[in-house]
Amino acid sequence: MENQVDIENDGGMIEEEKFDLERNFSTISESGSIRVPLLKSKSRVNNTSQIAIVGANVYPIESLDYDIVENDLFKQDWRSRKKVEIFQYIFLKWTLVLLIGLSTGLVGFFNNIGVENIAGFKLLLTSNLMLDGKYFQAFAAFAGCNVFFATCAAALCAFIAPAAAGSGIPEVKAYLNGIDAHSILAPTTLLVKIFGSILGVSAGFVVGKEGPMVHTGACIANLLGQGGSRKYHLTWKWLKYFKNDRDRRDLITCGAAAGVAAAFRAPVGGVLFALEEIASWWRSALLWRTFFTTAIVAMVLRSLIQFCRGGNCGLFGQGGLIMFDVNSGVSNYNTIDVLALIFIGVLGGLLGSLYNYLVDKVLRTYAVINERGPAFKILLVMSVSILTSCCSYGLPWFAGCIPCPVGLEEKCPTIGRSGNYKNFQCPAGHYNDLASLFLNTNDDAIRNLFSSNNSNEFHISTLLIFFAGVYCLGIITYGIAIPSGLFIPVILAGASYGRIFGRALGSLSNLNVGLFSLLGAASFLGGTMRMTVSICVILLELTNNLLMLPLVMLVLLISKTVADIFNKGVYDQIVKMKGLPFLEAHAEPFMRNLVAGDVCSGPLLSFSGVEKVGNIVHALKYTRHNGFPVIDEPPFSETPELCGLVLRSHLLVLLNGKKFTKQRVLSASNILSRFHAFDFAKPGSGKGLKFEDLVITEEEMEMYIDLHPITNTSPYTVVETMSLAKAAILFRQLGLRHLCVVPKKTGRAPIVGILTRHDFMHEHISNLYPHLVPHK
Repeated sequence: MENQVDIENDGGMIEEEKFDLERNFSTISESGSIRVPLLKSKSRVNNTSQIAIVGANVYPIESLDYDIVENDLFKQDWRSRKKVEIFQYIFLKWTLVLLIGLSTGLVGFFNNIGVENIAGFKLLLTSNLMLDGKYFQAFAAFAGCNVFFATCAAALCAFIAPAAAGSGIPEVKAYLNGIDAHSILAPTTLLVKIFGSILGVSAGFVVGKEGPMVHTGACIANLLGQGGSRKYHLTWKWLKYFKNDRDRRDLITCGAAAGVAAAFRAPVGGVLFALEEIASWWRSALLWRTFFTTAIVAMVLRSLIQFCRGGNCGLFGQGGLIMFDVNSGVSNYNTIDVLALIFIGVLGGLLGSLYNYLVDKVLRTYAVINERGPAFKILLVMSVSILTSCCSYGLPWFAGCIPCPVGLEEKCPTIGRSGNYKNFQCPAGHYNDLASLFLNTNDDAIRNLFSSNNSNEFHISTLLIFFAGVYCLGIITYGIAIPSGLFIPVILAGASYGRIFGRALGSLSNLNVGLFSLLGAASFLGGTMRMTVSICVILLELTNNLLMLPLVMLVLLISKTVADIFNKGVYDQIVKMKGLPFLEAHAEPFMRNLVAGDVCSGPLLSFSGVEKVGNIVHALKYTRHNGFPVIDEPPFSETPELCGLVLRSHLLVLLNGKKFTKQRVLSASNILSRFHAFDFAKPGSGKGLKFEDLVITEEEMEMYIDLHPITNTSPYTVVETMSLAKAAILFRQLGLRHLCVVPKKTGRAPIVGILTRHDFMHEHISNLYPHLVPHK
């Protein structure tokens, strides 16, 4: 039998186990002895990588169990569940999404307060020293604060939670696709994400806190949906219902949407972002809960922002990236505007695809540096911080002083931490337009670029220098060991060249420069992230300008279409670069030429319905597989037949309970009376039972145990001749971890193999059939 199976080796394979694995990949007979391996002529072991980069470190990865395990224990629990328990489950689910919204809204607000006050203190100190003519001291203070904040953020990521580095959106996207890795959503990752993001943005890096807010919201949802903690005596009886990956997936989707809503105060945009970019599975019930969560976030932010506008939150400034106001512009446009819009869309697609290409190259370079240890991570962050400080403080010296416009409502030059008209080195009555962009928080810089009060506020040369600086700094900054988002660098760069177009067209256009900045930002977002609907709604909610809807839609469609010619979206590229085995919504074209049986790896390891304890212990010890077929053989069935699938975690719990028998007999009733379905529930944060925790004596190794009560008797199966493309789509849409492949003809073994996500990976198939698979 040539076509066999890869039973998922999620935990990876160590060198010293290779001999044992080759010796023990086999089936187990009814007498308890290990039979001859099924594959004699050819062993197709799946060698795809079982590790991936998460944040700034490399971790082993495994798949999540989104499918319902319908074994006898589950059926017994479901039949005995009362209506009041069902009501408790529904009530608690809505309560949890309410708490997710409240918590994410509060964290988003305090993120804003932290950045505005810390960065405000730094900018005020620098401004006051410059007003006194102490330019070198001003640079020392500016760069010193930046390096200090950056080092603190890097130290948190390097020593406490490496998974918190980066934006976190690729990791959350992979998790919702069914991929789990160490500390993706751990409590330590949450804390480092919050404080590291505040420090990183305050350090003046060209990064945003909006991407990390998505990861933060997902971590909050995961923490609330853990189902309690026995370690900290927080195991509330009701929370037991959520000790499964399926419900956690829904909560984390709500948390990711809440993160976007908290970052931009865009509740509808948050829902659409989760639907378009983050979630791999969606249904109407989840839409309701996600919308409810983001609405709670919007209400929390609105009430707290109003409180701070009264001057109760220190150096709060304009409230960070919460709400811009470009709705004062006239939205009537002519033919020249439409032609300019098309050109902006094409330019956004070209620049966006180039940006993604360069980010990918930089990330691969940084990955080599980060592998050398925490010290190198911190040194890299410090180097980028010094370079950013030199650019932010040095480049404005090349810009000339501009006389203050007449009849302004606000002061010119600006006195304080923020504003459109920074004095820098200019005399009284003048301002430095480049300093107004560089020596500001990134949120205030965007607000200045979107401003339409004075079309001549920034020279074209200033905007070109700022665009080049932000474009390059954004590329080299993403990938260092701090929490960092891509939204802000992309919006800054896009708004810069959009405003250049507005200045260049001048009186030929009916649109003002602020609206052109918005369209430029939209084009660059479409060119890098390849999202359309969610980005469109986020920008409209952000700017409070619904009249711009047709233009924003058009520029997003053009930029995405152009950029798709060259490469994928930035998050898709990062997912692939990190080595995460992400399943796309569509199958690769070459999969039409293969069938399910063609890619099964092997040999196959299976258990009998009543199995010898020693054989199970041996299999668990020498493999890292997470699923095993259970085959009933005589005398328990007339012919060998597939009973179902049993999970590794369930076998560990069953063995730990020691309900063994000396004879090879059915003992399901004893197991059903001894165990409850919740005993096999998935624990939080990987604190479950491990093989090393088992204590099995030599006498017990010779005993038997009935696997029927914990065997999933209704696993999804496909015939071996099914098209691999169809199997891949089925696997992804159902959110499976294992897909059983059964023979087409009778008279053969009841199962050919098991497909896991690694069997659908391009690398595995290209190793088996290099002539069929195009090189990537």
